[in-house]
Amino acid sequence: MKRIVWILSLPALCLGWVNAMADELPTAQAVMIDVPRVYHLDGVVEAVNASTVAAQTSGQVKEVLFDVDDLVGVGSVIVAIDDSRQQAVLAAARAGLKQAQVQLADAEKGYQRTLRVYRKKVVPKSTMDKVRAARDQAHAAVDAAHAAVHQAEQQLAYTRVKAPYTGIVTRRLIDVGEVAMPGKPLMSGISLENLRLIVDVPQSLIEAVRHERVGAMRIGDRWVEAEKVTIFPMADPVTDTFRVRLQLPKGVQGVYPGMYLKAAVSVGQRSVLVVPPQAVVFRFEVVGVYVVDDKGRVSLRHVRVGKPLVDGRYVVLSGLSAGERVVTNPQAAVRVLIEQHREQVRHEE
Repeated sequence: MKRIVWILSLPALCLGWVNAMADELPTAQAVMIDVPRVYHLDGVVEAVNASTVAAQTSGQVKEVLFDVDDLVGVGSVIVAIDDSRQQAVLAAARAGLKQAQVQLADAEKGYQRTLRVYRKKVVPKSTMDKVRAARDQAHAAVDAAHAAVHQAEQQLAYTRVKAPYTGIVTRRLIDVGEVAMPGKPLMSGISLENLRLIVDVPQSLIEAVRHERVGAMRIGDRWVEAEKVTIFPMADPVTDTFRVRLQLPKGVQGVYPGMYLKAAVSVGQRSVLVVPPQAVVFRFEVVGVYVVDDKGRVSLRHVRVGKPLVDGRYVVLSGLSAGERVVTNPQAAVRVLIEQHREQVRHEE
């Protein structure tokens, strides 16, 4: 009798062992989350800093240190202008400053002498006023001489034209031997450190975009979130669109002005069912997940999935409900599924 009882209980023991295997499988719950509703469109990259450097003094160009497509660091000298005239003006200004300082020293001494005798009431007040005025004029002359020196130094500094930011030269507008004049363009360049994407958003969506102010750009095989979303305050009456700027983060590699990029802007929120990417299996044209039910049994469930989110999780459109457990190790789930099938066959026999 004991032997018969042991034989009858064997399937139950085996089934319990298989269920225990299912309980040890790594699983995750299918959960509902709120994600942005996005509108996809194309945009063009442009440089935030794109400018043309012009001369601020006159003189013959002695040297052009960079050419088109050269990388220029901020503060680097890009054009050198002959500075002989500016050097002469500076020397004259400094000489004028010394003369003004000497005259101020004499005027100060005369003022102090006259003040001493004036306090003794030896000279009239009109004489004292004249000496004081002469001293004040000498002070003003020194101030004017200082300003002249500063201006001459600035003009001399202008003979070394420097890059206002780190960037790449796009146009060279002057050659050695030409005469530079104030306002004459010398060189054009763009900065690759600050870039933005320009997109045109339909008028029907602009209020949602203005409310959310969230956007991203697809660079290579990844989405990069915009640091700032700027909306132009007027629409294009021809296309019924608003221009929107998406600021790219600094240091993004492989992006250049003029490139076309895919963009996405948030136009609200929606609730979706998501599962980890490890749980989704693709078998030719079949997409599925391994589900563990309340009794610990594993089954393959066919599902329909949408595009993955930025964090990699898949959106499940149909075939699964919130709260169900999905296996995140499909290979282990297959092994448990095979054991379940074997035990079922044994039980039927």
